[in-house]
Amino acid sequence: MSEPEDAGNGTVVREAPETARATGEEPGRPDGAAAGEGGGLAGGEEDALLVLTAALLTPAQFPGALGDDYPEACGRLGLPPLVQGYGLVLGQDGAGARWTVVVDDVSLVAVAIASWDCGMEYELTPVPRAIVATLPGWPLALAVAAPGVPAPHDPDLSGDPEAPEALRPPSLSGWGPAQRRLGADEISRQWATWRGEFTAEDAEAAEEGDGSASPEGSFTAPGSESTAVSVRAALAEARAYLDTPPPLGRIRSAFASDEARLLRVDGPGWSLVARTDDMAFVLLDAVPGEVVPVERGPRLPALLAGLEALAARS
Repeated sequence: MSEPEDAGNGTVVREAPETARATGEEPGRPDGAAAGEGGGLAGGEEDALLVLTAALLTPAQFPGALGDDYPEACGRLGLPPLVQGYGLVLGQDGAGARWTVVVDDVSLVAVAIASWDCGMEYELTPVPRAIVATLPGWPLALAVAAPGVPAPHDPDLSGDPEAPEALRPPSLSGWGPAQRRLGADEISRQWATWRGEFTAEDAEAAEEGDGSASPEGSFTAPGSESTAVSVRAALAEARAYLDTPPPLGRIRSAFASDEARLLRVDGPGWSLVARTDDMAFVLLDAVPGEVVPVERGPRLPALLAGLEALAARS
């Protein structure tokens, strides 16, 4: 089972209904200084941030592009891993430069995202005291841009020797940890579609030995025996989490339906997506672009229940 065409491209799916909306505030630089002529967030209406989208950075919910766990994701942005988390506001200034504004008002960003997901307008305007940092660039790729300003580009901060390096999304080419996590993000968002691709024929083939097995369940591993070994190793590492809990955010749980939970679990070189009442999917750094379905075997229910008990819940 291969990865969907758009999985792993880093595109943010939650966008404001309107292409862009000015915040009405002046977020400013992290150090409070005005930026130079390269499109920084200085005073003036033309430098107000035009908000394109937003994302949550919390132990229970963060973009997979940023890391396997919450502390790693925060470290990618140079932030301390506060338990309450952050909101990330991505936009452009009046010169078209890309900026990521980090705010500590998580509820504000969560309400904005929920409103946009419902097709409703919501003007996301964090107050200045809620702004933790203003970082050049975007850590995620966006498929939209603000109207009436130059195309998105990194701000020119060459005149500021203390300016941080601009954030950039993962490369669209190749396969590695970021692409693997983004693929798992896509499966989490489109669980029903992916579950539907695991047909009765797939299950029958796995049961008849057209693949491999672990104590958790049968699976069809593409490629060599080394792939099957990697899948079994990933499941064993997930099982080891029950005895030694991993860093915060490596196990996340979200509402599914019928009282089930959707689990997202990550580890060194692997990601797992599963419903607590169903099967699981495994992605591996070592197997580019492939998604391995793991049938619900005798030990999978207990494993998923144990992981859910340890998960950060959203």
